Amino acid sequence: MPLSEKQRAYLTGAVHRWNVKVGATRSGKTYCDYFTIPKRIRAAGNDGIIVLIGYTVATLCRNILDPMRAIWGETLVGRVSSSDTVQLFGRTCWLIGASRALQASKLQGTGIAYCYGDEITTWDEEVFHMLKSRLDRSGSCFDGTCNPAGPTHWFKRFLDSGADVFQQVYTIDDNPFLSSEFVAALKREYAGTVYYDRYILGKWTAAEGAIYRCFAEKPQKFRISNDEAGGLRFSRITVGVDFGGTKSGTSFVATGFTQGFERVVVLFAVRYTDEMDSVLLGRRFCVFLENVMKRYGMPSVVYCDSAEPVLIRSLRREVQLKGLSTVVHRARKSAIRDRICLTLRLMAQERLFLTPEADVLAEAFLTAVWARNGDGEERLDDGTSDIDTLDAFEYSFERDTAKLIQ
Repeated sequence: MPLSEKQRAYLTGAVHRWNVKVGATRSGKTYCDYFTIPKRIRAAGNDGIIVLIGYTVATLCRNILDPMRAIWGETLVGRVSSSDTVQLFGRTCWLIGASRALQASKLQGTGIAYCYGDEITTWDEEVFHMLKSRLDRSGSCFDGTCNPAGPTHWFKRFLDSGADVFQQVYTIDDNPFLSSEFVAALKREYAGTVYYDRYILGKWTAAEGAIYRCFAEKPQKFRISNDEAGGLRFSRITVGVDFGGTKSGTSFVATGFTQGFERVVVLFAVRYTDEMDSVLLGRRFCVFLENVMKRYGMPSVVYCDSAEPVLIRSLRREVQLKGLSTVVHRARKSAIRDRICLTLRLMAQERLFLTPEADVLAEAFLTAVWARNGDGEERLDDGTSDIDTLDAFEYSFERDTAKLIQ
């Protein structure tokens, strides 16, 4: 595949310490790096290590390593080892997930000759600060990409700080290889949301007000009756669980997917705000599963808030004692903005529906607003809206994100 004019300009102009492409989704930012990374690795000195950083190691594999392997072959782009290293173009490269501050410790004591950064605006800021002090070898440099966030985001402040940065800004129209039909569809899906400015125009735009505006304006458009839902054939049913804390509730959400993931139907959603021990939690959860099973079939898998491993084991034990066939796993807990973005896309495409038994989720959609920091990374979580049910709903579909987008 040929390179666009903007991609060619990056290959010739990215000769600074920090080289960054910011902008729209599907604009060609990352594709250029499938050719930049090999060049950097082969030029890197042997007195420092090579590091690839992303939101998680899994996203690095999906966004960077797998596509590069398809281009260059498995001999030059190896498989990730259990120690989170990979052989790239004859060099051992370290992979680091940057979603949490504690990951910064993995960079301590290292000297980095070359670093590649994926989805930089999703990183914890502490990881980036540690990286700056580790690019200490002669000729050390960094290549990275990201979608923009809010105008006060820490990475935007760095780009504007006067550091040695080569920066390109991409819009969706900078990719001449996308079909006009796809571009038009993407613009329609993001219209009316903060993501239009960010993912279409490539702007650092503040998020404010209601998150799910299209739902708030026409909530009945997303409704489906029990009879209609009962007449659908679901190829997959999953459940998301968010456990309550001191100031939050416990939510269960069951979601059905029709053939080819064409429709997403929220079948049941409940939320408890009273105090529960693990025994009562297990009983209530099994009743929830049985209610779903009676009307639509047994959910194949349950994804639970991974912050509560003891409660997950308790639910798993209760499900086994009841003889229910569903499997209980930890939720992936991907970036909040990615979960919100996918929900908005499903709404824009008129593929998301709620039954009357999912009214608690409808109320959560209506009351959810952006946090006041303006970065659009988080929802306001001060007890005025039902974040618990939104999280549970997102846990139910996040592992199927790629299939839902396709």
